[in-house]
Amino acid sequence: MSKRHRPRRGSLAFSPRKRARSETCRIKRDELATGRKLQGFAGYKAGMTHLILTDNVPHSQTKGMQISVPATIIEVPSMKVEAIRLYKATSYGKKAATEVWAAGETGNTADMDKIADIIKSSDRDLSLSIIVSTSPELVSGLPKKKHELMEIKMSGEIEKDLEYAQEVFGKEVRIEDIFKEGDFVDVTALTKGKGTQGPVKRWGVMIQNAKARRSGRGRHVGCIGGWTPRRVRWKIPQMGQTGYQQRTEYNKRVLKIGENGEEITPKGSFLNYGMVRNGYIMLEGSVPGPKKRLVRISHAIRPHPKPAMPEIVYISRESQQGH
Repeated sequence: MSKRHRPRRGSLAFSPRKRARSETCRIKRDELATGRKLQGFAGYKAGMTHLILTDNVPHSQTKGMQISVPATIIEVPSMKVEAIRLYKATSYGKKAATEVWAAGETGNTADMDKIADIIKSSDRDLSLSIIVSTSPELVSGLPKKKHELMEIKMSGEIEKDLEYAQEVFGKEVRIEDIFKEGDFVDVTALTKGKGTQGPVKRWGVMIQNAKARRSGRGRHVGCIGGWTPRRVRWKIPQMGQTGYQQRTEYNKRVLKIGENGEEITPKGSFLNYGMVRNGYIMLEGSVPGPKKRLVRISHAIRPHPKPAMPEIVYISRESQQGH
């Protein structure tokens, strides 16, 4: 009987664990949050604090009580809409049909009417996206001058997307235009880089017992494979790059959105970050990556049932110096 050949089934998950190519994360999912003009925003991680709020989660043991909740503060200066890109569906997936850049930028300088004509005359499935740029020069203490360019998907309703894209083309969009307090969002960022680490820290394998480590080595894999196949499989935990990889965490509740960052900046500013001088968004829980890391915020693709926005009683502004 002949040997059957087929592609490997199953997912490699996060393997191979290697350094990300760019700090500007790419969001490639196809799910869209219905009823939203833009699917995301971006900011810079400033730090963490804690606040006291009234728990309103149904069936919670502390419902109606005041609890302490950790929160992450992300500084979100306004982003400029640099271009509009039109995609068309083909047999090989979505392909860019055309794009229009704002005045003063290099690239295609076609008129906006070209996109409208393509939408009216084409019978294919079309979608619009916008290309935006960040404003790192507005963030104090951020050692970065180059603006990050990223693509943000729209709602998927082509007529409404075109109307909104023409409205904001070449202008600035703010965090208040996309999210509101009480929403659930997904955050995508690069984790902290830890360099080359062994299999115990990298994969969490068990440290060997006293009998197995008489040679003085206990933080390694006991067996890396059998006689056959005569190679080391990719499933064997080995040392290598740890951290600085793109990760997404789901369902972070938006606790607060503000325009004046000084109202939540601790005394003496955030440690290893500085003052928050622009608008900010406060998310419940932690966010991947160190301070000053670019964080992309997207509408939740599998949100929880949304309870009412809890009452915030107190926001800590104590200095984190020395913590």
